[in-house]
Amino acid sequence: MDVVNPQLGKTVYDPCCGTGGFLIEAYKHFLTQSPTATQIRDLKTEIVWGREDATEAIPIALANMVLHEIDSPKIWHGNTLTGTATFADLFTGVPAQFDYVLTNPPFGSKEGKDAQAQFSFKCGKAQILFLQHIIDSLAEDGTCGMVIDEGVLFHTKTAAYRQTKRKLLDECELWCLISLPQGVFVNAGAGVKTNLLFFTKGRATQRVWYYDMTLKDDFSPRKVNKSNPLTIADFKDFFQRLRLPPEDPERVSERSWYVDAETVKAKDFDLKANNENAPDLSDKRTTAELIRIIAEAQREIAAGLEALKK
Repeated sequence: MDVVNPQLGKTVYDPCCGTGGFLIEAYKHFLTQSPTATQIRDLKTEIVWGREDATEAIPIALANMVLHEIDSPKIWHGNTLTGTATFADLFTGVPAQFDYVLTNPPFGSKEGKDAQAQFSFKCGKAQILFLQHIIDSLAEDGTCGMVIDEGVLFHTKTAAYRQTKRKLLDECELWCLISLPQGVFVNAGAGVKTNLLFFTKGRATQRVWYYDMTLKDDFSPRKVNKSNPLTIADFKDFFQRLRLPPEDPERVSERSWYVDAETVKAKDFDLKANNENAPDLSDKRTTAELIRIIAEAQREIAAGLEALKK
């Protein structure tokens, strides 16, 4: 939320909102900006909008929003990608486009021909269709922050993948890509490696600023699991560098770097984060050195066994 930083008076949209987490966080973020009574009324009735297909998630989302004092939850029940509504009455007055999109499209989800027919670049991978939907749903100068499966970034063999990523770079400025470690969403039952994308519609991408969260501050690999989750404290260095002007040389480090759009296009729109700035921490010991270490360890073990025998 702090990266996108939605501003009062602007609309927020999540096309696959689940139980409404992103929308509620946006609402809470707006409340920190000292809204007037009129702005608070608007926040409760016409600022945050969401769509969700899972029937079991809808009552939870509605209850969640009401509990957070959003008086008129704008939740559309149905398949966002086909446009088929199960219940759309709460979406009365929906704007054609939105100022902010905050979302996490489902990993591994597949869509059939009904959904693909709604989009220029047809593919069964739901995240590719969602990415097209998000770009089209953004107003001019609108900004998106989203979670995406890393496979979408590096896959180049399918035309729809390349064409969708071309659309992203041509119609939007992809100004930040964060490479997350494996297992960030393991508590949600998804072990797939993911990334965070941040882009603004209305100007083409010139270069992408990458940040590698797979490394810790000491540049060792970051291990994430159920007992060791990724927390906001782990993003301290990222936020410090994000606040610097893009041209500041301190933006670049062992964990962050720039890639120009032409390089991405030359690689058939492979957007995967490949950190060439990371220090080489691989084991440099020679075979002879390792043999000496093993031999010394064996001598220590043998001496210990002799002591035990005595």
